[in-house]
Parts: sequence; C-alpha cells; structure tokens
Amino acid sequence: MRRLDRWLVVIGLFVAAGCIGFLSSRHVWTADWTRGARASLAPESVAVLSKLPGDVDVIGYLSPTGPLREQTAAVIERYSREKHDLKLSFVDPDKDPAASRQLGISGDGALIVHYKGREERVESPINERNLSNALERLARGGERIIAFVTGDGERQADGIANADLGTFMRQMERRGVRAVPLNFSQTQGVPEHTDVVVLASPTAALTPQAAGALVDYVHGGGNLLWLTEPGNEDLGTGALADVLGVRVLPGVLVDGQGSTLNVQDPRLVVAADYPFHAITRAFRDTTLFPQASALAQVSDHDWAVVPFLRSGERSWTAFGGIDNDKPSTIAFHPEAGELKGPLDFGFALNRLSPSPAKSEQRAVVIGDGDFLSNTYVGNGGNRALGERIFNWLLGDDVLVDLPARGAPDRVVTVSQDGLNGITFGFLFALPVLLLATGGFVAWRRRRR
Repeated sequence: MRRLDRWLVVIGLFVAAGCIGFLSSRHVWTADWTRGARASLAPESVAVLSKLPGDVDVIGYLSPTGPLREQTAAVIERYSREKHDLKLSFVDPDKDPAASRQLGISGDGALIVHYKGREERVESPINERNLSNALERLARGGERIIAFVTGDGERQADGIANADLGTFMRQMERRGVRAVPLNFSQTQGVPEHTDVVVLASPTAALTPQAAGALVDYVHGGGNLLWLTEPGNEDLGTGALADVLGVRVLPGVLVDGQGSTLNVQDPRLVVAADYPFHAITRAFRDTTLFPQASALAQVSDHDWAVVPFLRSGERSWTAFGGIDNDKPSTIAFHPEAGELKGPLDFGFALNRLSPSPAKSEQRAVVIGDGDFLSNTYVGNGGNRALGERIFNWLLGDDVLVDLPARGAPDRVVTVSQDGLNGITFGFLFALPVLLLATGGFVAWRRRRR
C-alpha cells in the first residue's frame, strides 16, 4: 500500500510539472521586484501606449553582429508587456544598402516605428525616453503645416531639381508633416494654423510685402526656419535679421579640416562635433554643408540664441572666389577683414511667445540650405539633423518627461575606518572563526 502511495505521489508530481510547463508556454506572468520598478516601463510611457489603439510595428535596421539587437529587444520587450500588438522585427541594413540610404539609415542604425500609415524614427541611443517620445509624436496625430515661402527663387519643397528639398520633404510627409507653398503676392500674410514657416535660400530680393509679412509673423509668435546662403545679405532680409537678432557675415565659410576626410573642396564644411542643444543632444553623425555663411548674434536682444553648428579651428570666412578647375591657392587674409574660426553657422533661438496661445516661440537660422537639398540630403547625418531641426521647431523635442530611475545601491560609501574593519574581518577574524569552529567540531567527535 505504501509503495502504491509513493507511485501515486511521483505520478502526481510529474502531472503537476507537465501542467505548469503547458501553462507557462501559453501564459506569461512577470513580476518586477526592483527598487522603483526599474525593469518596467515608467507610468508616463504606459500612458503613451494607451493613446495608441491598434497595431504598432517596430522595424529595427540593425546589424546582426554586435549587441544592439539584443539590447533593443530588451527595451521593446517592456513595451510588448504592456501592449501585446506592438511587434518588433529586424532588417540587416548591410543586405540592402540602397534602401537603407533611402530611409536615411546610417551609423549605428535606427528604429522605424509604423502606426496607421505614419512613421517615426528612433536614433541611437535606443532607450525608453527616445522610444516613448517617438510614440507620443505618433499618438498626437493630425497634420503639421509647414509653409514654404515661394516667389523669390527659393528652394521648392516638392521640387526634383538638385537644389530643391523634395526628397527630404517626402520623407517628412510620412511623419505627418504637410508642406504648402506661401506666396506673399497672393496672400496678405501667413495663414492661421501654420506651424512653421520656412524661408529656404531665396535667390532674388524679397519684396517689401514679403519681408514685412515675415517680420509680422515673427512678431506675432510664429516659428521660423531661415536657410540663408553666402551673398544673401542684400536680398531684402535685413528687417528679418533685425527682429531675430542675428547677422549673416560676409564671405563663404571654408574649412581645411575636410581634407582629413578626403573632402577636396574647402567650401564643404564637415561637422562631426556639435555644441550642446536639444537639437544635437546625443547626435554623433557627420554632416556636410556646402558653401555656408558664418553667423553672428546681436547683443541686447530678447531671444535666447544658442549655436548648434560650428566650424573647426582651421576655418575662416573667405572673401575671394574659388575656381574648381584650378588647384586651390586659398589662404587666410586677416588684413582683408576675414574672420578666423571656429565660427557659428547654425543658431537656435527661443523666447517667451508674444502670442497668448503659445508658451514658447522658436526659430532656427542656418547659413546653408544645400545640406537638405536633393543632392546632399543623403550624405552622412544630414537627413537626421534636418528631422531633429523640424522636431524642435514643432515642439516635439521633449514630449515625455521620464523621471530618473537609477539604482539607489550602485555606489557604496565606506569610511576608512569601516574599510579597515572589513579588511581585518575577512583576512583575520573570519579565518580564525572557521579554524575555531573546525577545532570544536573535531573535539566533539573525539569525545564520542
């Protein structure tokens, strides 16, 4: 009878183990016992997921070699735990480099998040903050209106010419941005509900009506992107420069640093190190700027002006021309008034908005528009930098304010006396205690 009972107990254990295994393959239960729930999503990220009904597809354009795929999967797993229809897949960018360049994938790779026909890019580092911000931008929905000034030889938002911005703006349209033309000969001012106005490298002088409308728009609290070029100082933009508190310096910015990267034309400014700003936070890609103008800021202005693009120490503002058909003999001539670098050629401006409907007004002035043109937008991180600029102008740079959740026990502070006590305990007291215990056990056994 006892033997039968034992067999029943063994059989019951096997049946219970099989049931547990069967249930565990179909149901997952996870418990986070870390301090502050550091292994789970923050409540802010969970709130973002609740705004996204339906499928969310995340495609990681990451190389199978290295730890990035594993690290990314660990981050996405936290989101999948809260939203079961959020799926992750990987694509090897090296197998289709043309498609990767079309999507602007470079460097360490990126994530593309797809939701209801729209997409957002998550650049490195791939972490909860960056991914939640991308999901929040998708959750906002609705089109953002970007008005491009036309009629004065500006770059066209939908153009296919080398100097136009069609390739870049088609990519932005998939992120919920709609570009519309703005011709001041046909309208009195900037229409309402315009999120950003872009003045992209005019080649003819602005009419007084156009210049006045842009100044009124800025005075009213509108966000602006101004792409200027060398020689554009006399195109009727003086009033706009005054209201922004910036100056376009004469000459073309040249930089000898590009020769170390096999860039032969000194007018091609190569940027790989950026001043700190929300636009360039954690941005490490190399960008290329053909024929840029240096910028200067005017003191005693109500704008907070922060440079985020800066040339190298071997740069200067050259006044003389360069003949591409002849060997370059360009040199720095301080006696002619040329300025030695480093020189700023990209400004981010912000201030309290004059409009009661907005809290902050933002503007960006860059001394080059070629970096986003159809010819150069695929070079290095040009496309990614352009997306960051528009995100900042649209107020999408910081959407989810995640609190710091670091482990409180990563650093142990021990005084010198405490360290001496620990050393004495491990080197002397503990061995003596073990020897005494062993001796006592041996003595007891002999007495038996």
